[in-house]
Amino acid sequence: MKKQWWHGKCAYQIYPKSFCDSNGDGIGDLQGIISKLDYLKDLGADILWLSPIYVSPLADQGYDIADYYNIDPRFGTLADMDELIAEAKKRDMDIVMDLVVNHCSDEHEWFRKACEDPDGQYGKYFYIEDMKDGKGPCNWRSYFGGPVWEPLPGHPDKCYLHVFHKKQPDLNWENPKLREEIYTMIRWWLDRGLAGFRIDAILNIKKVLPFKDYPVDREDGLSSVHNMLHEAKGVGDFLGEMRDRAFAPYDAFTVGEVFDEKEEDLPAFIGDGGYFSSMFDFAETVFGSSENGWQDAGGITPDQYRDCVFATQKKVDQIGFISNIIENHDEPRGVSRYIPEGDACPASKKMLATVYFLVKGLPWIYQGQELGMENVHFSSIEEVDDISSIDNYRVAIEAGATPEEALDAVRRFSRDNARTPFQWTAGENAGFTTGTPWLRVNPNYTEINQADEAKDPDSVLHYYRRLTRLRKDPAYAETLVWGGFTPWLQDRPGVMAYLRTSEKQTILVMANYQREPQVLPLPENSGYKVLLNNYSSVKETPEGLALEGYQAVVLELEK
Repeated sequence: MKKQWWHGKCAYQIYPKSFCDSNGDGIGDLQGIISKLDYLKDLGADILWLSPIYVSPLADQGYDIADYYNIDPRFGTLADMDELIAEAKKRDMDIVMDLVVNHCSDEHEWFRKACEDPDGQYGKYFYIEDMKDGKGPCNWRSYFGGPVWEPLPGHPDKCYLHVFHKKQPDLNWENPKLREEIYTMIRWWLDRGLAGFRIDAILNIKKVLPFKDYPVDREDGLSSVHNMLHEAKGVGDFLGEMRDRAFAPYDAFTVGEVFDEKEEDLPAFIGDGGYFSSMFDFAETVFGSSENGWQDAGGITPDQYRDCVFATQKKVDQIGFISNIIENHDEPRGVSRYIPEGDACPASKKMLATVYFLVKGLPWIYQGQELGMENVHFSSIEEVDDISSIDNYRVAIEAGATPEEALDAVRRFSRDNARTPFQWTAGENAGFTTGTPWLRVNPNYTEINQADEAKDPDSVLHYYRRLTRLRKDPAYAETLVWGGFTPWLQDRPGVMAYLRTSEKQTILVMANYQREPQVLPLPENSGYKVLLNNYSSVKETPEGLALEGYQAVVLELEK
């Protein structure tokens, strides 16, 4: 595995709509992000990924793009974007944008022209088919519920494909002219100084053609689009072309949102010369999920979380760099998901931060994660904005759940949990805006906020700063960035521990992943130096280290 310029970096995801509002309209914006660059630099963030800020009707919060070449006025202007890129470069930081090219918005010029002339050039940019008995050509269910086929505006005898929202028509990647439009757009942004892209829902660009039905798996008479994706072949031809035509000439950093990849395909995806620089690890994210809906999904225990992370480490090994997360804009808050209910506290939040941040790969922090932000408690479905959550609520009700059971599923898994405004202060609206926030602020902002944590050297925020500094410290970077990974005490319940090793050094990361104290043995004949500890001290016994509940330590072992 070749060393790359980004391997030693720390990455941070910004959800611009909820990060910082500079003009009081209740929506975060680019100038708000610019105003916080020094904060992010001090945190240790080097690569900043911005969720979509392109022109969009926001049917799916910007993942429905109406103009790939412009910034939505809600967020600012193209000049603001240029300023952000320039200001980030002054601080040795890089900006990464979302690349959403499985679909666009139905308000994009391409789709409007396709509606005017379905048989013309732009009609071939999409999947437009004849209706048969009032239905589309196959029975796939969209990710947001309902059939993937929608009547084409102005043409009741025709329909178009959308595997996501009906306002997100799928782009036809089989068309080389469409692909060239996309590559031209990518190069245009990289020429402006962008460092690269996070690539959204990318495996969906390859469909099984001709369209056909799959076995019905719900009472709605439809079949999950996943059934089609499991059978689709040839996506690598598109991804390799995009790499060669758009990314490689710029040495761009790319991270793929890739689900259900086949293990044998990993070298092609993230190996040397792969389609992407990296891809996210979603093993623990999808654990316990159910095709029947959120109401049927299970939770994840600490041991299951550990086993998911370790399985990914073993699978990736020397192939390439995985991107490690505990949350993002599509998931609930990590501390609410991976810490047992009732146990979320500064110590357990720091423990979770330690064990995920120091495994091999590129660590990502999602905005507010560094404060220990938690899920919000929704009192009713009317408080929810997210279209996926609203659909899953409906699915739960139709499956026989009570309204309270359906709402409880939404509370656990809603994407709005991660989209509530960033909690900057204990003041009005958590200091996010002087106006009315587009989404309500989590009421716990008076206890969890950046201003208060910045003053407290024992806060979760300061602990994340210590983590980023440790990983970049020249004394330990060779081991923590590129070193080997070996599980330690993997069969012991309530423990997550592993060794990071290089030629000259061994570092042990060991966490008591439970409320009760326990004694954990060290490797035989090992002295140690404490590099990081989320408690004030480490207690030794003849049998090993006596760790308090949710205590995590990072030790340099003596050879």
